[in-house]
Amino acid sequence: LLYLLAPSERSAMANITTAQRPTPITDHPSAYPEFPPRDDMQNVFYLHTPSYIPALINHLGHTETTTVTSEAPVGPTLDDRSDIRIPDLMVSFDSRPDLIQYHGGYPIDLQGKPPDFVLEIASHTTGRIDYTDKRLDYARYGVTEYWRFDPTGGRYHDAALAGDRLVGRAYRPIAIEWQDETRCRGYSQALGLHLCWEHAQLRFYDPETGLYLRTHAEEIDRADAEAAARRQAEARAAGLEAQLRTLQQRHPDPPNTN
Repeated sequence: LLYLLAPSERSAMANITTAQRPTPITDHPSAYPEFPPRDDMQNVFYLHTPSYIPALINHLGHTETTTVTSEAPVGPTLDDRSDIRIPDLMVSFDSRPDLIQYHGGYPIDLQGKPPDFVLEIASHTTGRIDYTDKRLDYARYGVTEYWRFDPTGGRYHDAALAGDRLVGRAYRPIAIEWQDETRCRGYSQALGLHLCWEHAQLRFYDPETGLYLRTHAEEIDRADAEAAARRQAEARAAGLEAQLRTLQQRHPDPPNTN
């Protein structure tokens, strides 16, 4: 952070005593403790590398009241910090995203509502607990929709793709449509999007536009294509201007005899 400041500001920051520095979030009495990072790469491969979190933030909008985050502790209350789960992806509308950092997670009582959407991605270490104990806990927390994605096609989870919607105090399965042997999807009422299992990849499809939320690689390809199109248009315009100048040199205007 200091390297983002002007030299005079860096000097001023360096002179702040330890007593003057703000208390770290992890030492705050009203915050969850820090948890060690996961020992697998599932979130990197299926959420972070495709950049689905910023894609969902841009798509859903209302950033002051819509929480979209990954691996933030969720629990009923900060008073019992042992009763938590750490979902791979969480979305909560009409919430306080600014309190996530302050509390180091999402205490439902202090947010005033449970999350609307939670997704877990299967791994060899967490697969079974995702569709057993976590499913029960998320229902108890009041999470409106709970989704599970298994890139292996169901070797770690109970299915390649599964979703549940809270009815009363219990989850009821969301219909999953298989389009062929390599593609299936289910509709999330919470997000207004289809969650898709396609060739072992997670995708989000918007039925309103008929388009997928673009991955990071697709955004780069689109930007490159637009830049190439601009360069071609500029080259065509420059060529036409050159041709026009040549014609004017070959056929100058006749002198005015009046």
